[in-house]
Amino acid sequence: MTEQQQQPTPLPTCPMAEMCQGMMDKPFSGVALVVPGLLFIALGILVVIEPRILAWIMAAAFILLGAMMLMMANFIRGIGTRFKAMHQPGNTGRPSA
Repeated sequence: MTEQQQQPTPLPTCPMAEMCQGMMDKPFSGVALVVPGLLFIALGILVVIEPRILAWIMAAAFILLGAMMLMMANFIRGIGTRFKAMHQPGNTGRPSA
């Protein structure tokens, strides 16, 4: 057998493995998971110590989610307006100067 026949052909790499390799090359990606984890543990301990704080945490979460939903609705409305304007009859699809 020749040397070329003895070497196995490499298997194609999974796209998920490539993404994970990219995340491991960047140290911030690990910190981005550790910090929220520690924050959730601290909040859980605070709720055990003082259960009334749970109401404040839930209120802050609802306010934050509501604000994010309003921002997303505004963004989607803007995309819809641009889509309708782009697909008007007589539109060439090029931005006007």
